[in-house]
Amino acid sequence: MTPEEMETVRTRLEAFAAEMLGSLARRDQRAKGELYLRGLMLDGERKSMQPMAERLGVDHQQLQQFVASSTWDWAKVRERLARWAAAHISPEAYAIDDVGFPKDGYDSPGVARMYCGALGKRGNCQIGVSVNLVSDHASSTVNWRLFLPESWDDTKNTGDALLTGAIQRRRAKAAIPDSERHKEKWRLALDMLDEVREGWELPDLPVVADAGYGDATGFREGLTERDLAYAVAVKGTTTAYPGDAVPDRPPYSGQGRPPGPAYPSQRSTLRQLALNTGRSSAGTVTWRQGSKTTKHNPRAEMRSRFLALRVRPANRTIHRAADGSLPECWLLAEWPSGAAEPTDYWLSTLPADTPLRELVRIAKIRWRVEHDYRELKDGLGLDHFEGRNFPGWHRHVTLASLAQAFCTMLRLDPKAPAPA
Repeated sequence: MTPEEMETVRTRLEAFAAEMLGSLARRDQRAKGELYLRGLMLDGERKSMQPMAERLGVDHQQLQQFVASSTWDWAKVRERLARWAAAHISPEAYAIDDVGFPKDGYDSPGVARMYCGALGKRGNCQIGVSVNLVSDHASSTVNWRLFLPESWDDTKNTGDALLTGAIQRRRAKAAIPDSERHKEKWRLALDMLDEVREGWELPDLPVVADAGYGDATGFREGLTERDLAYAVAVKGTTTAYPGDAVPDRPPYSGQGRPPGPAYPSQRSTLRQLALNTGRSSAGTVTWRQGSKTTKHNPRAEMRSRFLALRVRPANRTIHRAADGSLPECWLLAEWPSGAAEPTDYWLSTLPADTPLRELVRIAKIRWRVEHDYRELKDGLGLDHFEGRNFPGWHRHVTLASLAQAFCTMLRLDPKAPAPA
């Protein structure tokens, strides 16, 4: 926003900040929080402390102290944001996502050489995992965790005293609490869902995620254990049996341990199951309206061909019932016209009577988060934080999420001058 645009919404921003930051005990902290939000939303190439302070006309140490060394609890702020989002955007799913923060040095908490989506390759970066409330018209990032690689966890390197000591010093310098340890990203996602649903009392909603999470059997089973339906992307090489497959018990020879129930046929890949079903079983589905019109698509409808069939994923670690049967779920495959085979695959535990269009709509609803992440990163400085401590990172991403929620609030109000 330009300074002039900011002035037109300043009163609303102050009210929004007062609501979201109401858990902060001190008045000066709440004032600095509103100031920081203004700094994130004002036009400017960089949203780090120094340039934001210059645009705001304040000493950057005010912002630095508020984010890096203050005592306010970011979880309380996120709870208020989550409740606001649940009430205002009518969420239809929890979207799990992660984002890379490229870094030059090695002192920022969690930084390591790993794949970074922002770079499109392996590089020096941090990775933040998020839970987003999402609908077709809006999303809000309501919870965050900073992924800590094993190189930041001294309990993973107990065989080398020198290395353990170096990691401990590194953690202390970055102010990483002792309770924060290396966990797979999908485990961080489950922890956040527990906090959102149990601690903050938000409703149960389907969970959507890309294949980085969907391919983790533990993640899918964790969602089922929590009675959360899901529609998650997976690789076509994932193995499964057809939904009508039934295990049987081979005859006992009388020697050794009696054989347990087993499926008589070999497992297939999801790709092969879709190919066996054939492209003629796919139906055309329009799941939302896009923004790019063409001569042949004047309404910019997002559509493709999909098939859905019942399958039983067959990873060896999946828990089986007492009769040896594997859980049944949906396989959704996108098979565009003219393509020799499907291009994308999802597994879903949405009810067995869910219409194809609804399966597709929920599976595809992650587009909104990907769209809004661009606003968070390019417009609101999500990845511009230059501090080097764990609390500072969490406070910055929380405030960036508040700024994005305020922009969403303006867009949802047709009378308000909203940012582009």
